[in-house]
Amino acid sequence: MNARLVRIGNSRGIRLPKPVIEQAGLTDEVELRVRPGAIVIQRVQGPRCGWAEAARRLRERGEDGLLAPLPSTNFDRDEWKW
Repeated sequence: MNARLVRIGNSRGIRLPKPVIEQAGLTDEVELRVRPGAIVIQRVQGPRCGWAEAARRLRERGEDGLLAPLPSTNFDRDEWKW
């Protein structure tokens, strides 16, 4: 599909047909990425989007442990009672 850049003040814009917006699942806020010769418009990903899946894959590979051992504190040594 071809479209024209239109003037919007000192900038330029593009009008996206409603069916294209709906098909892409876009909302009022989008993310723009620039690549050589292209501008990519995509949905804004929510915070921590995909973290659950990434954590599941880490668990499957056995890579979900701590990176370093937890240091012992004065509280652990002197005050904590089981």
